[in-house]
Amino acid sequence: MLADRQSVTLGRVAAPPSIPSETPARKAVVAVASNKGGVGKTFVATNLAVYLRALHEDLSVQLIGLDDQIGIDRMFAIGGRDPDAPNLKHAFSERSLDRALRLGEYGVYYIPSPPDAGPLKSRARDPRILSSMIERCSHPGLYVLDCKSDLEELTRAALRAADLVIVPVADQASLDEASKIFETLARDGGVPARARVLLTLVDRRTRIDREGRDLYERLIGKVDARLWPRFETSISRSPRVEALQSGTSRARPVLLDGRGTAVHRQLRELAEEVAKALDLGSTTDRSARDQPRVQRPAARRSLLGTLFGDRSER
Repeated sequence: MLADRQSVTLGRVAAPPSIPSETPARKAVVAVASNKGGVGKTFVATNLAVYLRALHEDLSVQLIGLDDQIGIDRMFAIGGRDPDAPNLKHAFSERSLDRALRLGEYGVYYIPSPPDAGPLKSRARDPRILSSMIERCSHPGLYVLDCKSDLEELTRAALRAADLVIVPVADQASLDEASKIFETLARDGGVPARARVLLTLVDRRTRIDREGRDLYERLIGKVDARLWPRFETSISRSPRVEALQSGTSRARPVLLDGRGTAVHRQLRELAEEVAKALDLGSTTDRSARDQPRVQRPAARRSLLGTLFGDRSER
């Protein structure tokens, strides 16, 4: 959690300060959560981690998937998945993230997915467990939590730990489910204003009413009518980008293979909004003094910097 959460204001309400931990590491936590599947949670979480790592090369980024899907492994595992490596099951069993976190592609740390996330529910009955594990972890910087499509124990623990909750909304059904995220935050001791809606996978060519409004405009109107905070940017549907996730056994980030698409620009804008909301600029500056740089090949370092610096598609 942020060292000073009073400095983070999401929507109209300032988040309260966190309880001091024994470990003075400076951390921020963002969760991507929706009670509905198919809205792009893992897509947003994985690509956001890569973009924020490119934005802040001195910032340690930890990506944790709270289910048994292998989308994160497909993008970040170096040399393929290792079935014997410590995974999320071991992390919850040991009440520690340190042994399970491993350096992955693009300089992002991740925890391998367990073969079955079901048994982890019993280990997360206390919604404070994940907050405590992050606070004690030796890695400073940013934690990105990719939640399951439910509101059960692991998701509630992620919402409790988060400084910022990204709530993807792609259609009317996911808009209806989004209200449960805000309600769960309020009920479990969180701050609902820390959640922000992100419109995802919306095809703006679809006209849905007599006034000629598209689905995006209609959803924006309903979000604003409910007074929910939302991101200025949105993530549109793109067949080219969707192919990056399914063309081979390894998923590819939009930062590398999606140049020239609207989604490439939108993800960069999302990363910039998240960095501003969490004050990652100052977090990066402080972390750079406390943590050794990750030694990556010069070609990869220059590739990330060059790709992110190119704004020609604006």
